[in-house]
Amino acid sequence: MSRNGDAVWRDVHLGRVWRAQACRIVEDSPQTIALWIPAGAPAKVPAGGLRIPGDDWELEDTAPTRDQICVARPGRAHSIYLFWTDDGELDHWYVNFEQPLRRSLVGFDTFDEKLDLIVQADGSYRWKDEDELEQSAALGLLDPEAVRMEAARVVEEWPFPTGWEGWRPGAAWPLPQLPEGWHVV
Repeated sequence: MSRNGDAVWRDVHLGRVWRAQACRIVEDSPQTIALWIPAGAPAKVPAGGLRIPGDDWELEDTAPTRDQICVARPGRAHSIYLFWTDDGELDHWYVNFEQPLRRSLVGFDTFDEKLDLIVQADGSYRWKDEDELEQSAALGLLDPEAVRMEAARVVEEWPFPTGWEGWRPGAAWPLPQLPEGWHVV
């Protein structure tokens, strides 16, 4: 990780980077990992899309189109992303079910477990990518029951609001960049 807090959030599959997102570490404590991912921050994704990982892929450049912050609790199998409207109000929370974040020399690694939960600011919610969860399970990439148990735990605990809804980056913060060695696992 660079001295200015730039890091990379990586999705690692078969010992290779499947996806990489430049971010800035906002908090890294025993209770919380918070990563700022602004619109325009460099990212790498598999050419052809992010559906189900295969055995071989090439990465291409991309960048998110909206500012977001990823909030995770160490050891938990999900992260919560907060998205805001153009006028700064909370738009929605996006719960990404994934292997618990692991620290690396350049940031944090995980593996996306496909199921997602979208929670609107009014508390209504919907599940996303249940088909990808089943396809990934059929390929032996994940344990669908463990993912569903984590999903049930999130709904039971209902961690919304997260306490990060009013957070905003410093006005002079530069766009994070992918740190040197981002591709080395």
